[in-house]
Amino acid sequence: MQPHPFPFAPWVWRDAVTVLDSPTRTIAQDRGRPDVGLLGYEVDAVDGRIGKVDEHNAELPADCLLVDTGTWLTSHRVVLPVGAICEVDHDAKLVRVDRTKKHVTDAPAYDPEHPDADDYRRRLGEYYTDSYRTSPTDE
Repeated sequence: MQPHPFPFAPWVWRDAVTVLDSPTRTIAQDRGRPDVGLLGYEVDAVDGRIGKVDEHNAELPADCLLVDTGTWLTSHRVVLPVGAICEVDHDAKLVRVDRTKKHVTDAPAYDPEHPDADDYRRRLGEYYTDSYRTSPTDE
């Protein structure tokens, strides 16, 4: 296992400028929600398409993205801490994360009744932080 060269901060945007420079920027984004302009964007993991930013994303704290990884028949929503986002391409309406599809879908289950519960946030943060001890392709 190779240690990640930089400490991982799961709840912090790596490069907020790429989100804040969105052509679809809204007043809500100026009030601390830079992710609102990402609703409906496709989400790519390092090994392919994982889903879309869910329309209910605004129900979560601004340091998370709610991603629907299900099919047209099923809905499976997962929470990504914004620190897992490595790039936002507004022209392509695409969010890229530096984790594998399996890693994202195996994250602690999302509970819509308690999206900001302290225990869930702690488990989710530890899950993603622990993954940075290896590269995404080592999993």
